Amino acid sequence: MGKVINFTGRPKNPISSNLPEGTRLASVESVTPSEAGTTVVDMTEARQQIINNERRDVKRTILTEFIGAFAVLPERGLMRIALYDISERGISFDVELTEGRFLEGEEVAMRVYLNHKTYFPFVTKITYSRPIELDGITRHGANFADGTVNDVALHHFVKFIETVSASLKTDDGDIQVSHIS
Repeated sequence: MGKVINFTGRPKNPISSNLPEGTRLASVESVTPSEAGTTVVDMTEARQQIINNERRDVKRTILTEFIGAFAVLPERGLMRIALYDISERGISFDVELTEGRFLEGEEVAMRVYLNHKTYFPFVTKITYSRPIELDGITRHGANFADGTVNDVALHHFVKFIETVSASLKTDDGDIQVSHIS
């Protein structure tokens, strides 16, 4: 009993859109199992299972659009970033493709703003960056720099974010009033 890999039904992505002209991905129609009872393996599900099994051994909290964050660009100012997720070891964040990207190994000072003037500073070291052209972003992964003045505070901040995000609710357009009476 063999396995047939199903590559069809996938959304368009940068990998398939950048294939050389004339190259095509396998489809169910082009694969004919030679034996009865051949198992069709969905590669997306199999890949996700592998990722889940090999995932970092720390809890990650998804943060999309949760709090304001900026990268500090020396001699230039602040650049808005979109935090994607956070864990005890680091964060991942998105930068618009048009803004450029950080390089692997680069140390980046960051700020998380709690209101318009108050922020929490920390330093990260970029571990990866990959463009996601369909979304118009570059996703970066970064570890928190060890031995900084904010290590303990950063640990508590991550725990706070994990705790709060577990009980977040969605506002479906609650009415705001301007006067009590």
